[in-house]
Amino acid sequence: MRPRGRPRKYRIVKIDPKISQFSPRGKPGRPDEVELKIDEFEALRLADYQGLAQKEAAKSMRISQQTFSRILRRAHNLIAKGITTGSAIRIQGGQYIISSRQDLTQNPTN
Repeated sequence: MRPRGRPRKYRIVKIDPKISQFSPRGKPGRPDEVELKIDEFEALRLADYQGLAQKEAAKSMRISQQTFSRILRRAHNLIAKGITTGSAIRIQGGQYIISSRQDLTQNPTN
């Protein structure tokens, strides 16, 4: 069965995360995990770390401002859940392309 709806566009990510997981200390046993996708990590980096406006950050990722806002909101929720529940935060997955080129087109297969 084919997925329904509009196909997702690839998000442009400038930096590959240096680490792939944050784990809480002082919690016995194996903590639960939340998964932060690479595009969510990039949205956090652009908006919260670099301080870009959502419009500028969305342009950098080659997505709409509304899509960027949804990605950022989800990232904030996942980070808050991980911190408040003591869960490990794993950074992986998503539809993205790592590139620092400014002239990259939306379709990565070209």
